Amino acid sequence: MARNDATSTNAASTSNGSDSQPPPPKDRESPATAGACSQPALGHPSGARDEGFPIVGIGASAGGLEALEELIGSFGAEMGMAFVVVTHLRPGRTSLLPELLGRESRLPVAQVTDGVKVEPDHIYVAPPGQHVAIFGGMLQLIQLESERSPRLPIDHFFRSLAEDQRQRAIGIVLSGTGSDGSMGVKAVKAESGMVIVQEPQSAKFPGMPLSAIATGLADYVLPPTEMAGQLAAYTQTPRWQAAVEPAATSAVAAEPLQKTFLLLRRRTGHDFSSYKPSTIRRRIIRRMSVHQIEEPREYVRFLQANPHEIDLLFKELLISVTSFFRDPEAWQALASGPLPELLRSRAEDATLRGWVPGCASGEEVYSLAILLRECAEKLDRPADFQLFGTDLDRAAIEVARSGRYPDGVAADLSPDRLERYFVREDGGYRVCQEIRESVVFASQNVIGDPPFTKLDILCCRNLLIYLNADLQRRLLPLFHYSLKPDGLLFLGTSETVGSFCELFEPVDKKWKIFRRKATATTHRVEIPIAAPGEATEFDPCRDPLSGDEDGSLWQSDSVERLIEQMILARFCPAGIVVNERAEIV
Repeated sequence: MARNDATSTNAASTSNGSDSQPPPPKDRESPATAGACSQPALGHPSGARDEGFPIVGIGASAGGLEALEELIGSFGAEMGMAFVVVTHLRPGRTSLLPELLGRESRLPVAQVTDGVKVEPDHIYVAPPGQHVAIFGGMLQLIQLESERSPRLPIDHFFRSLAEDQRQRAIGIVLSGTGSDGSMGVKAVKAESGMVIVQEPQSAKFPGMPLSAIATGLADYVLPPTEMAGQLAAYTQTPRWQAAVEPAATSAVAAEPLQKTFLLLRRRTGHDFSSYKPSTIRRRIIRRMSVHQIEEPREYVRFLQANPHEIDLLFKELLISVTSFFRDPEAWQALASGPLPELLRSRAEDATLRGWVPGCASGEEVYSLAILLRECAEKLDRPADFQLFGTDLDRAAIEVARSGRYPDGVAADLSPDRLERYFVREDGGYRVCQEIRESVVFASQNVIGDPPFTKLDILCCRNLLIYLNADLQRRLLPLFHYSLKPDGLLFLGTSETVGSFCELFEPVDKKWKIFRRKATATTHRVEIPIAAPGEATEFDPCRDPLSGDEDGSLWQSDSVERLIEQMILARFCPAGIVVNERAEIV
């Protein structure tokens, strides 16, 4: 979609065919925005930033030379950022790319050497046949392990860049075939970095741009000649500079933050007030930088005037880092003892049930399914299991349900698993039918919707870290209630059960694997979990007719609703309603 004003065309709208984002309010003074259009070769003013600088990864493949020349030719002599160019070149070939780009560039261009420290206003070009990574601001050359190693150098560098530079990471995807770069785009966005994708109409080979756009995570979709101006406008805003400093957590005051929560709840039905403020503020600041908005109250007005931006903010708040077998040692720890022990403890004709809340695009659910299959085969036992994956993001659930992933997932899977559990399809990989049939995906809010119950394993990795302490304390009793006695709780490496030692015992302290204790708990389970002061506490062991401790009946919206609940509790079996796609209504 062509870009005809100072505001970006967001990939979320480009990929679904809707109109581009509306421009920011006209009464706002934004010199940086004006400069983005009128001076595409804008440089970075001296002394504008005291610490750190953005590092821009640029990925290109077939047809990428022309795009690279146009992009680099528009750079000023002082951009205030560093650029690392990664392309698809076979091992053993001599690359003339540094010389070719050097003719077009005002900045020095050199081929990457092992251990070189990245400096601003320099362009580094990856050598053929090697992967480039960055650690501590220094570029490292990685030899491919074997001929079977996936040759996805753009994904490899983008992921490394996101881990090392976090908010300062910027990814640019140019012309090329295939889907290299798409997984890296997700990693960059998960760390609150920024992504620009070449406008497909301007690319000789639009495969890579289209794949990156399909993630819904590109901030700008532009022709190469307009990217330099947008880079300058984005990184020169005071709000972006605040976002990369520790003080960013207080950069959005409480009042506009609460109004933002209100707009999100009205638009999406979901309440983010119990999420960690530091994460929410950082991602709001990043959206403000996308539009060159400096004041939080002004961004609230922008949200009110442009509901589509609320959708984009909602999607940004849901971005999470996920991949197949993320933290491989943790999965190995699960497979080496707790999971086989769980399988042996269950009857051979029993169906093992598992739940992965906050599953995003489904990689973790499929990882658990594959691991269960492998453990069952080693034990020579029938492998009958049913896994549920749930998430707020309906678009992510659709991806999970399809089981289709870009080439980049090959980097997270062993060749044996890739060959056995995946089918090559449409330039990517699809999870095999045997595994997909054991998994059900649904849109669900773990805070507001009823949980799955009678579970043997609950895998909730890296969701609790985004929630405040109060909400974590409310969720853990819910997880205890959902699990069967001796069921497993598998958390992320930075998470713990905290003070709930009476509910769970550690199985592996390092990799955060816990077993549910069969003892009764004094903690009430809240369904749904509400904000403090608004909670309607529900004890699943209490008869709704018996009243609460103070003699009052369980709270309800109306007398009719209360009567309905009493009748259902006394006379009706438990049941659910599903639609034609087997989604729980």
